[in-house]
Amino acid sequence: MPKPQIITVLAMSADGKIADGARSPAKFGSAADKAHLEYQVALADGVLNGAGTLRSNGTAMRVINPELIEERKKQGKPPQPVQIICSSSGNIDSKLPFFRQPVPRWLLSTAAGAKLWQEKAGFERVMVFENSEQKIDWPAALPQLAKLGIDRLAVLGGGQLVASLLAANLIDEIWLTVCPLILGGKDAPTPADGVGFPSNLAPRLELLEVKPVGDEVFLHYRLLKRFEG
Repeated sequence: MPKPQIITVLAMSADGKIADGARSPAKFGSAADKAHLEYQVALADGVLNGAGTLRSNGTAMRVINPELIEERKKQGKPPQPVQIICSSSGNIDSKLPFFRQPVPRWLLSTAAGAKLWQEKAGFERVMVFENSEQKIDWPAALPQLAKLGIDRLAVLGGGQLVASLLAANLIDEIWLTVCPLILGGKDAPTPADGVGFPSNLAPRLELLEVKPVGDEVFLHYRLLKRFEG
């Protein structure tokens, strides 16, 4: 079944970390990186974040630039893409500033996670896609998102979400901004956080574009080879 085109957009340190060991909000990208991120969000019909990323940042990345908003309107799109949060537990603080932002909000969760939101406002749509491990069933969820008009989905983090989508062969392209700092530390997350992949099963990438801007480098990849696992 058709699924959205999935574009992952992340900034990382020169040593490949998307946050420090304390998983503080990543604010090391430049103004150019922020503009690049906003542009990618403006191109999307939906923006996907893990609950951990939302808890860390408190807010969603929405479109602010009037020119980008106008371009969306010209294309017949609403001013803001749908902000989609995935959380198996559904344990999200309803007092986060995110719930006061003028954006449409959806939740992808399990039956247990959705139950927490039966009596609470905050999400216009709560969707349950659960596999046998009581985790989100991505192969089932993504075609449904496509049916709901999400043709292009921007994934902004975190690393565990990206790793799960990579493991399921679901990511199409990756944008990585390499920022000029070293974070180090074994506990600092990477773009594909978690247990990782054996080298013989690692997702392979085709480099589409390299764009240096100031001290940063913007790398654009396509997933070249779908691995079996």
